[in-house]
Amino acid sequence: MTVHNDKQGSRLINQVRVIGKKQLSLFDLIAIAVGLVLSQGVMVMILQGFGLSGISFFIPLIIGFLLALTYAASFAELALLIPKNGSISDYSLVATGHLPAMLSVFCGYIVVAMFAVSAELILIDGIIQQIFKLDIPYFGIGVLILLMSTGLNLLKIDIFSKVQNTLAFVMVMLLLVLGVAALSGWFYPHTQVIDYQLNFDTNTVALVALAFWGFVGAEFVAPMIEESKNASRNIPRSMYIGLTTIFITISLYGVGALYFLPKEQLVNSLTPHIEYATAVFGPSGLLFIVIGAVFATLSTLNTTLAALPRMLQGMATNKQVLSIFARTNHRNNVPWVGVLFIAFIIMIPMLFSHRETEVIKVLLTAACISWLIAYVIAHTNVMVLRQRYPQMARPYKAPFYPFLQIFGIIGMLLTIFYAVPSPELSVKVFSWVGIVIGSTTIISILWIKLAMKKQLFQPESIESLMK
Repeated sequence: MTVHNDKQGSRLINQVRVIGKKQLSLFDLIAIAVGLVLSQGVMVMILQGFGLSGISFFIPLIIGFLLALTYAASFAELALLIPKNGSISDYSLVATGHLPAMLSVFCGYIVVAMFAVSAELILIDGIIQQIFKLDIPYFGIGVLILLMSTGLNLLKIDIFSKVQNTLAFVMVMLLLVLGVAALSGWFYPHTQVIDYQLNFDTNTVALVALAFWGFVGAEFVAPMIEESKNASRNIPRSMYIGLTTIFITISLYGVGALYFLPKEQLVNSLTPHIEYATAVFGPSGLLFIVIGAVFATLSTLNTTLAALPRMLQGMATNKQVLSIFARTNHRNNVPWVGVLFIAFIIMIPMLFSHRETEVIKVLLTAACISWLIAYVIAHTNVMVLRQRYPQMARPYKAPFYPFLQIFGIIGMLLTIFYAVPSPELSVKVFSWVGIVIGSTTIISILWIKLAMKKQLFQPESIESLMK
């Protein structure tokens, strides 16, 4: 077991060479944390949660918020201990070895982007074409939005941050206005009566999985650490402030819906957010929610195209993927190969979803389970590195160690158990999880053994990673 002193740890951190000017402020990082989480999928699922449990959905919502704070604490400690663009791959590499490092990124992030972000584009495409009766080829709007966001991310990081700030701010304000307007009944009187009695039962526990989807993704600030100003202060704060902002926003947004729509409608409708906005604002609510949906989709897509290429960039530096992913535009330091690759894999489900609609729904749930597996790996990394490097300087330390990590791991595993939306989909969802993890594991093992010629579970030293 390796032990390092504080001076050595401080030297390692000081030796990190950051290429390019640090341009992302605390507000920029908060916009990234909020922007990925508040997606259209979240807008729909939160309404379904309140439809299933009424005001009692606050209980799983609070539990989900607390679980999210645990992963934020773990990612903040790991990001500042190993301040590189690789994020979870670097943390796992020095904690548990190459195989967990590769699986954590591919299963927890690349797969999620491939299906979850594609679903966002498919949904916004359908909404716009349905409302405005546009005669545009299938998924033409979704592809256009993807190409536009890809172009913005290939430009300078300060352009990305300005766009992201605008998207996140407008989106949060729209959801807050909708929630407050619904709660107050300013435009139209309330049509539903709310039962304010809180009930805690097995159904409430099962809904934690649904509530937690409203908080996944705030750790996407970690891969942006090399572009962040005052990272030791702003990385942790951005996640905590971002998650708190999300909790307040979706709480007001969700409770407001109970005053205007029957719970059965919230559960069974494919577009409850559109019906919600229309009930609150009348016909003008259609335009209101379309703007919100467009901004939510753009924000999620924009953050994904900024963060994931930097994860691949860090992995390429460690020779865990092809070296081409480490290439950057020397003028603006953007990992352009990674940006184009992520855009390409997002487009794949869009092109085939009209034939495989049910399959994509199953894969979306499977991708969410994969995301939770990455969080379990992150908590484990914190515990392993605390043992391997107890004396190493940590600019930020997760509080209440190790109870926070243990609570997070148990909570994530229970959330995975309850993640499947219906019993009849259980076999399909967990089969896809097995296929994705199994195939990714085989490819990773072959790459590690044949291309890298490394041991699967042999951790690398932090010193070698920082060179």
